[in-house]
Amino acid sequence: MSEPTVPITLHRGDITTDGEVDAIVNAANSTLLGGGGVDGAIHRAAGPGLLAECRTLDGCETGDAKITGGHDLPAAHVIHTVGPVWSARADEAGRQEKDSQLASCYRRSLEVARENGLASVAFPSISTGVYRFPVERAAAVAIRTVRETAAAVGGFEEIRFWLFDDASLAAYREALETV
Repeated sequence: MSEPTVPITLHRGDITTDGEVDAIVNAANSTLLGGGGVDGAIHRAAGPGLLAECRTLDGCETGDAKITGGHDLPAAHVIHTVGPVWSARADEAGRQEKDSQLASCYRRSLEVARENGLASVAFPSISTGVYRFPVERAAAVAIRTVRETAAAVGGFEEIRFWLFDDASLAAYREALETV
């Protein structure tokens, strides 16, 4: 008997307000000490305790994930992952490597969640802001990887994606229907 399909839902808005999941995922930089975009928004909403805890983690490699408490966020935990920086000049092998690194972000985040007994996770669109990963391509990688990993790892009740704008929401909706 196969693992039941995990519900994946799409939302437009601010991931920092989601208090109905066990963890939100932070699209962090390798220092884990805050930055722009969703990373900065999560650090601001979580308060200074998040930065203090992140300082103890010694950074994070691209494609890996680490967990902290949620501090002042409504979610109990934050899973920090470092996505790849897209290069429009990369050849096909380079683009495939970036796809693999991005997939690793989603896979490792879900693995860390289950290692910590968490059953619901909310993701942003990793690497599609200042790291310039094309959103349509990123959405396909994200949806495929989340579906495969959730089925392989098991134990998830819900996975959410919080998208910042209408274009990202449309790209993830398309991927959810076609991937």
